[in-house]
Order: sequence, then C-alpha cells, then structure tokens
Amino acid sequence: MPSSEPTQEPARPPRYRGPVLLRGGFRLFFPAAALFAALAAVSWLALLAAGWTLPSPLAAPVWHGHEMLFGYVAAVIAGFLLTAIPNWTGRLPVAGAPLAALVALWFAGRIAMFAGASWPVAAAVVDAAFLLVLAGLAWREVVAGANIRNAPICLIISVIALGNAGWHWAVLTDGDAGLFARAALAAVALLIALIGGRVTSSFTRNWMVKAGHATLPSAFGGFDKLALLGALAALVVWVALPEDAITGVLFGLAAALHAARLVRWRGWRTTAEPLVLILHLGYAWLPVWFALSGLSILTGAPDASSALHALTAGAAGTMTLAVMSRAMLGHTGRALTAGPATVAAYGLVIAGAALRVMAPFLPVDTMVVITIAGLSWSTGFVVFFAVYGPMGWRDSA
Repeated sequence: MPSSEPTQEPARPPRYRGPVLLRGGFRLFFPAAALFAALAAVSWLALLAAGWTLPSPLAAPVWHGHEMLFGYVAAVIAGFLLTAIPNWTGRLPVAGAPLAALVALWFAGRIAMFAGASWPVAAAVVDAAFLLVLAGLAWREVVAGANIRNAPICLIISVIALGNAGWHWAVLTDGDAGLFARAALAAVALLIALIGGRVTSSFTRNWMVKAGHATLPSAFGGFDKLALLGALAALVVWVALPEDAITGVLFGLAAALHAARLVRWRGWRTTAEPLVLILHLGYAWLPVWFALSGLSILTGAPDASSALHALTAGAAGTMTLAVMSRAMLGHTGRALTAGPATVAAYGLVIAGAALRVMAPFLPVDTMVVITIAGLSWSTGFVVFFAVYGPMGWRDSA
C-alpha cells in the first residue's frame, strides 16, 4: 500500500520581491526612529521654552520621557529585532504587508500620544499595542526557530512591552507610573549590556583580526557573566527601591564591573575606524550612568534627571546610533566604514548627551545648556537620517 507521506519536503516560500523599503525592518524603522528622535527632542525644547501645551493625554514633560523611551527606542529595537531574528533562526524576515502594518501601528502610537487628549484610553491601547505585538512576533520566531539561546532577549523585550502597558494603566488610574517606567528603563539598560556587549566585543574582534592586531578583545567568559549579573541585581533593586542606599551601592559595583568589562575589549585600539570605536563610546555611557545614579542616590548630586540622561541620551542614544549605522551599511551592501558625515552625527549626539548630563554643573544658565544639548543631539539624528534614510530604498550597486 503506498505511503500517504509526501516524498519531497515542501518548497520553501519565496523571498519577498516587493518594494525595497518593505524587505527588512531596518529599512523603515531606523530612518523613522532617527527622524522621530530629532523632531521629538526639538518639540520638547520648544514646549519647554514657550510653555505650550500639547493636545496630548500626557503633560509635556511626561510626553517627552515616554516618547523617547517607548517611541524612539522602541522603533530602534523593532528594526534591530526584525533584522537580527532571521539570522538567529534561519527563518524568513517579516516583510511586505505585515511589516508595513507594524510600522503603521508604531506611527499610530506616536499620533495617539501627541494628539489623543480627547480619547486617552483609546490612545493608551493604540500605543501599548505596538510593543506587545513586537514581543509576540519575537517569541513566535524564536520558538519556531528553536533558538532558545536568544529567549532572554525576548524576555527583556516583553518587560519593555509590559512596562509600557503598565505605565499607561498607572497613568489612567493614578497609580505608580514610575515603577513601570523604571522597569522599562532597566530592561533597556540590560539590553545594552547584553546585546551591546555582544556586538561590541564581536565586531571589535573581527576588525582587529582584519587589521592584523596581535592582542584581541577578551572573549566572553566568567567576568562578563559576573558583570551582567551585577547589572541585573542593581537594576532589579533600583526598580523596587529607587532611592535606597543599597541601590546606590549596587550601582557603584555595577559601574566598576562594566567599566572593567569595557577595558577588556581594548576599544582604544579601534580609533582608525569610528564605526567600531562608537560601539565602545556608546557602551561607556552605561558604567557612567551606573556611577552617576549611584552618586545621586547616596549624595544627592548630580540630580536624578541629569544622571538618567546618561542612560537615555547617552547610552541609548549613542548605542542605537552605532547599531543603526552599522546595520544600514552592512545590510545594503555598503562598506563597513564611517564617512565624515557619520562621524559628525556621532560627535553631535555624544556632545549633546554630555552637555545635558553636565548642564547643572556648568557656569552657564542651565536652560541655555539644555537647549544647546538638545539641538546638538537632534542635529546628529538629522544628519543620520539624511545620510542613511535613502539607503532604505536603494541598495549599493
């Protein structure tokens, strides 16, 4: 009796052949994220200077913080995940109509947060949906591809998604929104430590081998695991006890561990290639944030806002810019080297972050420094968008 089993494996679905912009998540999400970061930062400066109000369900300062975290950073995470997961799992990337729908959902969230004052509950649902859908997509792909190694990344993305949803719930019910914001920020810091550490070490090693360096970055090992555990412990305690002395001490220990981890990668040897060096400079903001936050908790200086900007404008801003520029170049067939405009974008973002962190300590009016810092940071992302935006719809010949 003939077998009912197929004699051949089913044909693999064809790769997406539609518009170039819809062939990969990085093509739309990275330029959109950069443009949004620039516009949102400038808008916040204008609101701050003029005292204007938004047609938003959120007060202007709250809108600023929410949108930089759950708007800008979330878009970069989406672009990164949708690009990296196919490499992790061997499955086809999200492309075409599903990708367009996901981008539209992110954009709808930005509109809802900017102009949803008349429908705050619906605005919250629309905004929260994007990260929840993204987390679901990540879990689906990692599980289907049996890629358990990257399950911790899916867990971190889920914490960010649930942090946003919980934040909205707390705002609508007069609950503790700060708890959920800290949880999401802690997840972003852990993502920088985990993914940022992975790519910084790997890309530095590859570049040094190609450049003929005899001494290479330290391979991932026990010290890296200790640093990650130290960060995790400090972040968990910070979420629960943001002003407790034990949190300040744990932050100090985490700062020392991650500064030592950074030194082990020998970033000072990569000055000939800014595309690699920027990864080290971006990661350096993480121990700076741990150190400044620890000092803020234990001594009251610097203020909590200045310390927090070392994580947001500094670590998140610089590391995302580094990852986006490298991914855009590599995945569009271009040489992995940073040109003058890219170096300028890096410098503007780093300078803006540094000025924002140091603003209270400079012998100049603080608001003047904050304005200059915001304009510098925003201009860096405008330069990135001008250089890398066209790469989304046009690969290298």
